[in-house]
Amino acid sequence: MDGSSLTAEEKLALAFEMHELGCAMMRQNLLRRFPHETDADRERRFVEWLQTRPGAENGDAIGRVRPVP
Repeated sequence: MDGSSLTAEEKLALAFEMHELGCAMMRQNLLRRFPHETDADRERRFVEWLQTRPGAENGDAIGRVRPVP
């Protein structure tokens, strides 16, 4: 399916689906890397990963960096 044939609503739904799949993949990654940690500890790592997103420390968009309040 060509991306240009999708409606805005379909593109947004696809973006949400991709986000959910990425989160599920990272949770599995953390489970493999830290099998002896508690679920709470792995969830803490997951939330930290979401908030820092290595490689996107200044955000994902091109342009000026806005300071975090």
